[in-house]
Amino acid sequence: MQQKKLKILIIRFSSIGDIIYTTPVVRCLKQQVPGVEIHYLTKPGFRFILDNNPYVDKLHLLEEKLNDTIQDLRAEKFDYVIDLHNSLRSVLVKYKLGVKFSTFKKQRIRKILALKFKLNTVKPTHLVDRYLDTAKFLGVVNDQKPVDYFLPGDYSLSTLLPETHQQNYVAFIIGATHFTKRMPNEQVVSICNSLNKPVVLLGGKDVEENGAIIAAAAGANVHNACGKLNMNESVYVVKQAAKVIGFDTGLTHISEAFDKELVTIWGSTVPELLGVQPYQVTTHYEAGVELPCRPCTKFGRSECPLGHFKCMRDIDEQAIVDFANR
Repeated sequence: MQQKKLKILIIRFSSIGDIIYTTPVVRCLKQQVPGVEIHYLTKPGFRFILDNNPYVDKLHLLEEKLNDTIQDLRAEKFDYVIDLHNSLRSVLVKYKLGVKFSTFKKQRIRKILALKFKLNTVKPTHLVDRYLDTAKFLGVVNDQKPVDYFLPGDYSLSTLLPETHQQNYVAFIIGATHFTKRMPNEQVVSICNSLNKPVVLLGGKDVEENGAIIAAAAGANVHNACGKLNMNESVYVVKQAAKVIGFDTGLTHISEAFDKELVTIWGSTVPELLGVQPYQVTTHYEAGVELPCRPCTKFGRSECPLGHFKCMRDIDEQAIVDFANR
C-alpha cells in the first residue's frame, strides 16, 4: 500500500534574517521526507526571500484579517504545522487549523536574564539548529549546508555598478534597522580608506544619506549604492563581491548563502544571544568589543543608553582591514 504523502505548513512571519535561517529547515524537509509538500506562511513584505525557493511548493501571505488567512489555510488540509515564529498569531493559526504541530522554543526568560544580569543562561546554539529541532519528529537531520537564497533571473554588474567597481570589490553593508547596530560614519570612512579594493556601500533608503557622506569623505574608491538598488540587485552585488563587510542586518545574513569571506560587525547586540553568528561560512571574522554593558539589547536601540557607544567606537578597525585586504 502506498504511503500517504505529507503536507506541511511552515510559519515564520518575519524578519529577513530569521526567515533566511529557516531555509535549511525547508530544504531538509523537502530532501529528506519522501514526497512531502511544503507550504510556507509569511508576511507579504518578505515574500521575496521565498518566492524563488524551489523547495517551497506554495507560498501563503498573511492577510490583513487573520481569519481570512486561516480560512484559506484550512482548505489545504495540512498534516502538520511547524511553527518557527511562536507568536500569538502563529499560535492562533495552528490551533484553528486543528492539526498536529511542532513549535520553536524562543527561550524568552533565559534571554531576559542574560540581558539584565549578564548571565550565561543561553547556550550559543545557532538559530538554524534550533529551528531544525522542530522537524526532528519527522526524522529530519541537519545536512550541514549553508542557508539558501535563490535570485530570480539574471543580473549584470554592468547595469548596477560603475566600471571601476565591477571587479574584486568589497561589499560593505552599512544598513541596519537600529542605530546601535550601525558603526559611525567616520569609522566606516576610516576602514574604507584603508582597504586595497574598491568598495561598494549597500543599504536601503534609510542609509542613503549616510552612504553619500561616507562616499564623499572617502573619495573615488567608494561607490554609494545605498537606496539605489532593490533587494535582489543588492543580493547579486553581494554574491559577486570578493569580500563582504556587514552589520547585524538582513542582507549580511543573506550573504551567508554564497559563502563569502565575511566580516560581521557587532555593536549593542551579540550573535550568541540570538544564535545568529554566520552559519556554515568557511572564512569569517567577527568584530566586537567585550564590555560590561554589552549586550544592552536583543535587537538594537535608537541610541546608546550610556552615551559612550563604546561597543562600536572601540572596535579594532585594523583587524577588519587586515581580514578584508588579505
